[in-house]
Amino acid sequence: MTASPPPPRLFGDAFAMRPQDAYTELRAAGPVARAEIAENVYALVVTSHRAAIDLLNDTATYSKDSRRWAALNNRQVPPDSPVLALMAFRPSLLYADGQRHERLRIGLEQCLSRIDVHALRETTQGHANGLIDRIAPTGRADLMADFADTLPLLIFADILGCPTQLAGRMVTACQGIVSAGASAAQAAEDFAGILFELIQTRKQQPGPDFTSWMLAHPARLTVEEMVHQLFCFVGAGTIPTAAWIASGLRLLLEDDAYAGDLAGGTVTVRRAMEKVLWTRSPMANFSAHFARHATMLYGVPVPEGEPILISHAATGTDPALLPGLGYDNRSHLAWSAGPHRCPADSQASVIAQTAIETVLDRLWDLDLTDPDVPNRPGPFHQCPVSLNVSFRKQSADVLTATATATASAGGTA
Repeated sequence: MTASPPPPRLFGDAFAMRPQDAYTELRAAGPVARAEIAENVYALVVTSHRAAIDLLNDTATYSKDSRRWAALNNRQVPPDSPVLALMAFRPSLLYADGQRHERLRIGLEQCLSRIDVHALRETTQGHANGLIDRIAPTGRADLMADFADTLPLLIFADILGCPTQLAGRMVTACQGIVSAGASAAQAAEDFAGILFELIQTRKQQPGPDFTSWMLAHPARLTVEEMVHQLFCFVGAGTIPTAAWIASGLRLLLEDDAYAGDLAGGTVTVRRAMEKVLWTRSPMANFSAHFARHATMLYGVPVPEGEPILISHAATGTDPALLPGLGYDNRSHLAWSAGPHRCPADSQASVIAQTAIETVLDRLWDLDLTDPDVPNRPGPFHQCPVSLNVSFRKQSADVLTATATATASAGGTA
């Protein structure tokens, strides 16, 4: 009897370099298939756009509460497994169902609606210019490490109302989490502690910021809920946005169809950004759900407590969906779908578009010097490890004049 081949791995060097190979193998097994998402940790993965839509809207059959995870409860998942950082339960809307999810979601959405979009664009441009000022005299940079990774963190520190003494620590802790290295667990603990300090500060001194709005909201979140709500809010807002910025810049610089238009000034950054959401979704495999009871999904048995991930990356390149469908169509699942669809897509779009346009405005003769780089390791995010570029060096006088002119013009958005 021939043994079944092992399921594809959604982690490791081979996956980071060629993720499409794993998605092709998964598709060959059907719209839903098993994959290894970390060493000896397995999940079902949905690669079909239609099957994903059905699952994401079926709250009667599937739960977001990872305390249902059978393998975790049976101690089959190593306690130091890297997937636990995003799959282990937290008392936030990301892991909530029903009325509790609705209560947390309403609070988040209403506080998000208070963020002034024009002020957000100005804040983004100000921080973007500050980061570009550091690299512009050098003529070379890694726009992933030197720009995209840091920019959303600086913006979210402002959104949260972080005092100066906490903002720097928050950025350092979040960068430690993003690194996914040996210190990531400690960085996550540090970040939770910083958020607790921030909440206590804003209780004493409320201001026109997201943390204060959440504290005052009629949902009446507990301190524990606040910490984890903000933890997920920052994590879900910064890491995918950084990937979107980097992948958008890479597409504009490496794809001849865009690079030629860019030189002629006719390309729209927004169209490139939409293509990225289809072809390089910042969230690669996420939206974990757990079967409430044994069931079937598109002919595949799903045991109770089995984790199912939506492959946002694979559904965006689903061959059954793509014929005749242009990238300007927004039916991709980069923002997920159903009751857990990302509520901050408009804010993320402002940040990403302003960031990309500021880079293109400020760095002249921009060229990608190392296009063949892998993604960062792991199953969840799709983000290049680096974005090495060269550009024309700028003197201090040019820096000052350019930054002033850009700020006065209000950007190119």
